[in-house]
Amino acid sequence: MSASPIKWQKSSFSGGGGENCVELTQHDGEIKMRESEDPTVVLTTSRENLAAFLAGAKAGEFDHLLS
Repeated sequence: MSASPIKWQKSSFSGGGGENCVELTQHDGEIKMRESEDPTVVLTTSRENLAAFLAGAKAGEFDHLLS
């Protein structure tokens, strides 16, 4: 029996055809992240670490990286 394929999720804010965006999935109890332009590189983290990062992003802690 073959494993089911991983289903990656892109943000609805990616725009256009969805190229060059960050994709996320939950697989085997971990959160995996990749860039669609280079899907061979995958970063793995925990739900807790992702939650902390998202809270920081929502609070504007990384806004300076966009200017």
